[in-house]
Amino acid sequence: MAFTWASDGTRIHYEVAGSWRGEPLLLIQGLGADRRGWTFQRLALGRRHRLYLVDNRGVGGSGKPPGPYDLEVMAADARAVLDAEGVASAHVMGASMGGVIAQLLAVRSPERVRSLVLACTACSHQQWRRDLLASWARLAEERGMGAVSAKALRWLIGPRHRRRFGLPLSVLAPLVLDASPAAFTSQVAAILGQPDESAGALAALDVPTLVIVGTQDVLTPMADAEELVDRIPGAQLVVLSGASHGLMLDRAGEFNAAVLEFLSTVRGPRAAAG
Repeated sequence: MAFTWASDGTRIHYEVAGSWRGEPLLLIQGLGADRRGWTFQRLALGRRHRLYLVDNRGVGGSGKPPGPYDLEVMAADARAVLDAEGVASAHVMGASMGGVIAQLLAVRSPERVRSLVLACTACSHQQWRRDLLASWARLAEERGMGAVSAKALRWLIGPRHRRRFGLPLSVLAPLVLDASPAAFTSQVAAILGQPDESAGALAALDVPTLVIVGTQDVLTPMADAEELVDRIPGAQLVVLSGASHGLMLDRAGEFNAAVLEFLSTVRGPRAAAG
């Protein structure tokens, strides 16, 4: 386990795992989730890559300063991990909120990003999603995270996959949502506070990009993935049939295979840096 410090003094916790000789891969999880959200990726991706698994501010071992938070600041937190490890550039993979953080990191610091993997994420707001996230934040404040987990899992995994998924929900829930009510609402505020106009900067990216979405993702559905592919020059789209928003959990094998295949094709000067 390792720590670094953000510019505002917040402690950022991260873990280094995988192959010492592999190219660096920075992994950023979504709303309310810490590095354990990548549990099913560690072994498969770690065989070929040096993994840097970040706890966003508010979750895991990272500091939990008063909110609201800001996704731009959280992107700087992720960049601080690369700085602490002396990594000049890395492949960057983000899921859901982590996918937006990864986009911001690529836009603000393109020289630090060898490639992007954007999973179950979006680049612009939809009013229904804003309303849903705001309702989750109110629920966290009023009834605690247990109530949020019960409600959110229907969106993140879905009833069909909850029936099929082998792990009991008592084990799965901490991988998906493990934040205090205050930190959770602060992260929601960061998502809702990110302006849509930042999505316009994606058109200037010159970064190999893979967008992954599941056909059963009801939180960031296919239209969000297609918008990302339209905005980012040369971006590739992989659609996992039957996968939900939590595709790195319920379709881990297919997800890992798609990511590894994409990363194996990313070579050249950017990948040689660092």
